[in-house]
Amino acid sequence: MKFMNSTAPAIRALDRQQTLVVFPTAAVEQHGPHLPCGTDTLISDAIADAVEARAPDRVLRLPTQWIGSSAHHLRLGATLDSELPTYIQLLCQTLQPLLEMGFCRFLILNGHGGNIDPMRVAVRQLQSQWPDRLLAAASYWSIAEAVIADHLTGEDKAVGHACEAETALILHLRPELVDTAAVESAMGWKPDAVEGMFICRDMKQRTAAGATGRPDLATAEQGRQMFEGIVDRVSVAANRLLAEPLPS
Repeated sequence: MKFMNSTAPAIRALDRQQTLVVFPTAAVEQHGPHLPCGTDTLISDAIADAVEARAPDRVLRLPTQWIGSSAHHLRLGATLDSELPTYIQLLCQTLQPLLEMGFCRFLILNGHGGNIDPMRVAVRQLQSQWPDRLLAAASYWSIAEAVIADHLTGEDKAVGHACEAETALILHLRPELVDTAAVESAMGWKPDAVEGMFICRDMKQRTAAGATGRPDLATAEQGRQMFEGIVDRVSVAANRLLAEPLPS
């Protein structure tokens, strides 16, 4: 069930307790010299579509929220941004009408690192108002961490930025948007976690290229296999939320 394609009577007729509302979130921002600025949104769209297609009678897929919390990319340009308080409010206000309609199960399915902290704040705020609802939030890579690591050949075994993983996924999903002549290694980037501490650096401080890892190792076939594994894992997570008892 895609909210955008459904009629109002069809939405109103859904089982409020046994439907999982999936809200994909992403960003539009610079993605190094080789990937499109809409990389996160393209990936989030595709994953959400595939998860909905596996359970069209139980998953209500909301339109992807394409603007994200991206202030840490602004100094590199080619970035759209929503300030943190605005972004948190946007997430809450998008879901509030569905909460008021009586829907009980929600998953914010995120595809951009800068959205992680504000999405957690948003579900915290909503949970205090709606304690009898199941409110979950996760990035696709945290759900599919092991699958993604298994398909990466470079030293970095996680999703970074315009990295091996994202490059492989876009080579699979939208190869015509990849500037293959500009793909190069982006090693030497600075992490944001050191000795268990979060160090707040913007992306220009972390990487002059605006990318991380080894995008030069990525292939379309690698991206296809990784994408299928991600969809498998997110579908398992969705089914778990559908089976989870509602809070009391």
